[in-house]
Amino acid sequence: LSAFVGGYLSHIFADFVLKMIFAGMLFLAGALMLIPIGERTFPPHRGFGILEVRIGEEKYPLNLKIAVPVTVLTGFAAGMVGVSGGSFLVPLMVLACGVPVHIAVGTASILVAATAFMGFAGHALRGDFDPHLAIPLAVITIFGGTLGGKFALKSKPHHLKRLFAYTNFLAAGFMLFNALRTGGII
Repeated sequence: LSAFVGGYLSHIFADFVLKMIFAGMLFLAGALMLIPIGERTFPPHRGFGILEVRIGEEKYPLNLKIAVPVTVLTGFAAGMVGVSGGSFLVPLMVLACGVPVHIAVGTASILVAATAFMGFAGHALRGDFDPHLAIPLAVITIFGGTLGGKFALKSKPHHLKRLFAYTNFLAAGFMLFNALRTGGII
């Protein structure tokens, strides 16, 4: 729902602001990919806002006072700038919320689809959708995704994480430059 609201309300923000938010999200995604994520063990937690989650043999505490704001803000920002938020959700779920890595990956898969669709719906409802641009880009994305998937299968995970991080840093730099130029700062 927050991705829909972000997409729907994105028009009230100046291009400069949206580009700065997007640059920040790209940088954050790159930085999160460089943080080593390992399985953690947790002592038993009890109290208000703490759920004890059990999936199969796996048991971990989920602090809703952290998980809810993290997912709402990620969804809102992702919907606002037109991204799915997947590159933020897994590291944030693991680092901020304590979700085991393999559960975070599986959970993020459905969250990414929901976030992308809801963000799209918010933008489309405002009239911010151009099928003449979207359809060719979708075809190119499918082709690129297929090639990227084949490349990923032959690559070591830590190399992919670094490539993703550095690509995001480069894109964040370009977006920051573009935002500063749009804002008349440079």
